[in-house]
Amino acid sequence: MKMAKLITTPNLPDPDGFYEELLAAHDGLSKAESDALNARLILLLANHIGDLQALRQALAAARREGPEAELKAP
Repeated sequence: MKMAKLITTPNLPDPDGFYEELLAAHDGLSKAESDALNARLILLLANHIGDLQALRQALAAARREGPEAELKAP
Protein backbone atom coordinates (compact mmCIF):
# COMPACT_ATOMS: atom_id res chain seq x y z
CA MET A 1 0.00 0.00 0.00
CA LYS A 2 1.36 3.42 -0.95
CA MET A 3 1.65 5.80 1.98
CA ALA A 4 0.01 9.18 1.60
CA LYS A 5 1.74 12.49 2.11
CA LEU A 6 -0.07 14.70 4.59
CA ILE A 7 -2.20 17.32 2.83
CA THR A 8 -1.52 20.71 4.42
CA THR A 9 -3.06 22.91 1.76
CA PRO A 10 -6.74 23.87 2.23
CA ASN A 11 -8.78 20.81 1.25
CA LEU A 12 -12.28 21.33 2.68
CA PRO A 13 -15.00 22.68 0.38
CA ASP A 14 -16.50 24.72 3.26
CA PRO A 15 -13.91 25.15 6.03
CA ASP A 16 -15.87 27.91 7.76
CA GLY A 17 -18.99 25.74 7.81
CA PHE A 18 -17.05 22.82 9.27
CA TYR A 19 -15.50 25.09 11.91
CA GLU A 20 -18.97 26.32 12.90
CA GLU A 21 -20.16 22.70 13.22
CA LEU A 22 -17.10 21.83 15.28
CA LEU A 23 -17.75 24.73 17.65
CA ALA A 24 -21.45 23.82 17.86
CA ALA A 25 -20.53 20.25 18.84
CA HIS A 26 -18.81 21.72 21.92
CA ASP A 27 -21.71 23.98 22.95
CA GLY A 28 -22.77 23.37 26.54
CA LEU A 29 -19.92 20.97 27.31
CA SER A 30 -17.62 21.26 30.28
CA LYS A 31 -13.85 21.44 29.66
CA ALA A 32 -13.56 17.72 30.46
CA GLU A 33 -16.46 16.83 28.14
CA SER A 34 -14.99 19.02 25.39
CA ASP A 35 -11.59 17.37 25.78
CA ALA A 36 -13.23 13.93 25.62
CA LEU A 37 -15.13 14.91 22.45
CA ASN A 38 -11.86 16.07 20.86
CA ALA A 39 -10.14 12.81 21.81
CA ARG A 40 -12.97 10.71 20.36
CA LEU A 41 -13.01 12.79 17.18
CA ILE A 42 -9.24 12.44 16.76
CA LEU A 43 -9.39 8.67 17.22
CA LEU A 44 -12.33 8.32 14.82
CA LEU A 45 -10.56 10.35 12.15
CA ALA A 46 -7.25 8.53 12.71
CA ASN A 47 -9.03 5.22 12.24
CA HIS A 48 -10.73 6.53 9.10
CA ILE A 49 -7.41 7.75 7.65
CA GLY A 50 -5.71 4.47 8.54
CA ASP A 51 -2.30 5.61 7.27
CA LEU A 52 0.25 5.61 10.09
CA GLN A 53 2.78 7.64 8.08
CA ALA A 54 0.23 10.40 7.38
CA LEU A 55 -0.85 10.36 11.03
CA ARG A 56 2.76 10.71 12.19
CA GLN A 57 3.21 13.63 9.79
CA ALA A 58 0.06 15.21 11.26
CA LEU A 59 1.34 14.75 14.82
CA ALA A 60 4.65 16.37 13.91
CA ALA A 61 2.93 19.26 12.11
CA ALA A 62 0.55 19.83 15.03
CA ARG A 63 3.45 20.04 17.48
CA ARG A 64 5.30 22.68 15.47
CA GLU A 65 4.63 26.32 16.18
CA GLY A 66 4.81 29.32 13.90
CA PRO A 67 3.96 29.93 10.26
CA GLU A 68 5.33 26.57 9.05
CA ALA A 69 2.72 24.80 11.21
CA GLU A 70 -0.18 26.66 9.62
CA LEU A 71 -2.11 25.33 6.66
CA LYS A 72 -0.43 26.46 3.48
CA ALA A 73 -2.44 28.31 0.87
CA PRO A 74 -2.16 26.83 -2.65
